[in-house]
Amino acid sequence: MTNSSKPVELISAETLALGERMRRATLGDAHVDRSLKKAKEDTFLQPLQETVMGLAWGAVWGRPGLDVKSRSLVTVSILIALGRTTELAVHINGALNNGWTKAELQEILIHSSAYCGWPAALEASRVAKEVLDQRAA
Repeated sequence: MTNSSKPVELISAETLALGERMRRATLGDAHVDRSLKKAKEDTFLQPLQETVMGLAWGAVWGRPGLDVKSRSLVTVSILIALGRTTELAVHINGALNNGWTKAELQEILIHSSAYCGWPAALEASRVAKEVLDQRAA
């Protein structure tokens, strides 16, 4: 860690750009635009947004080893297990954008009950229902 007031650039512009493309493709322009707008208005949030965009979306989601539909499966499953319902809603919407069907979503929720427990699966089902209802409106 340095004492310099200028942060060290750890994420290349190329990786950051890839992250933004991946994030927009999965979560949609409106979601990304809202997140970036909030970050630009708040110097406390901006470094975390840039880190998430570059590392999670660029360096991880941008890797060639899995397609985005599979990455959504992994992400949704982890968020169900962790009980992170706010991010779960975002990523269920993203999974649907990445080609998931309603039937596949139901199967993931049922499957998660065996490994995450009924409370986690039921809560995730409520979140999924809200996302589906919002998309239908």
